[in-house]
Amino acid sequence: MEDLLLWLKYFILGLIQGFTEPIPISSSGHVIVAQQLMGMEQRGLSFEMLSNTASLIAILFIYRAVILRLIKNGIDYIRTKNPESKSDFMFIVYIVIGSIPAGIIGVLFKDQIEEVFASAKTVAIALLVTGVALWLIRNLRGVKRDGDLKTKDAIIVGLAQAVALIPGISRSGSTVIASMAVGMKPETALRFSFMLYIPVSLGGLLIGASDIATDPAISTLWIPYVIAFITTLIVTYFAMRWFMGIMEKGNLKYFSYYCFIVGILLLIFL
Repeated sequence: MEDLLLWLKYFILGLIQGFTEPIPISSSGHVIVAQQLMGMEQRGLSFEMLSNTASLIAILFIYRAVILRLIKNGIDYIRTKNPESKSDFMFIVYIVIGSIPAGIIGVLFKDQIEEVFASAKTVAIALLVTGVALWLIRNLRGVKRDGDLKTKDAIIVGLAQAVALIPGISRSGSTVIASMAVGMKPETALRFSFMLYIPVSLGGLLIGASDIATDPAISTLWIPYVIAFITTLIVTYFAMRWFMGIMEKGNLKYFSYYCFIVGILLLIFL
């Protein structure tokens, strides 16, 4: 019975991680709150990295055609300087530039940031901040396409992604908000946001692989971890597809309402 209850808890965590990772309401914040509500002890970073990897695989699958096109045209531009491939080559350059802030801050300070800010109250405040930001950009419909981006845009969005290392600040939310604030069209903002997610997530996985391999909890928790991984993978895929439709319709204000409601409830009851 205890094993079944533990498996159920990790299934719920997988649902929460998978659903909240692509949308602008903070997956890390919701997982922290869920763990506290279910009385679960946080056991290192193995679960976080495994669940993030599951979300990453789902995002890679959804954007596989875009990624292959960027790689193909990026190589083509390096080899031939074909002007038709320049836009995709520069898009790759901007992804690299935008990944640098979160990469550096994550390597140097991620553990300290999570230790200081991993509380329900911090998550509540961060959700309220996210709600305000989403409300401010709710009606923006920029004009910049992939080929119109500049270095300044990449730096601003990259800094926003670094801020999302604080639990409760949504990574997708912060990058989509920043992308739209600098004038990107919603579809470009979404694409650039999740292209930035890929190198940072891959880097975190490579850095943390040794932690997963040496985590003593793996031997006793491998079944619940697998349950959470599969659940996260599947739910992330469908949540991302749903969020892509939301972005097309411009209904970000509803996420703002959600952040306000949940943030206030957390401040009151936790």
